[in-house]
Amino acid sequence: MRISRSQEQWQTIIEDQQNSGLTIIDYCQQQQLTTSSFYAVRKKLSLSSGNFVRAKITQQVELIEEQTFITVSVGKANVSLPASTSVTYLSLLLRELI
Repeated sequence: MRISRSQEQWQTIIEDQQNSGLTIIDYCQQQQLTTSSFYAVRKKLSLSSGNFVRAKITQQVELIEEQTFITVSVGKANVSLPASTSVTYLSLLLRELI
């Protein structure tokens, strides 16, 4: 017996499969859907939705920028400052060191 589903129902089914972590074949077997119907409707919905692809975050990654330093050497003294140090502060420091 063929079951008729709305576009919204199919959208939910497709999203559920994507979130399930199951392959399409395993998901369709579990939900008693034919894979041919699943693929056909998924293709139809992707064409009608402007090729929007839903992204899923699978892993959070923290990006750490390597901090760069400015090193000033005057005689035997070395001063290292973060590269983000303001120009005003650097000019005052250089005036005091020289």
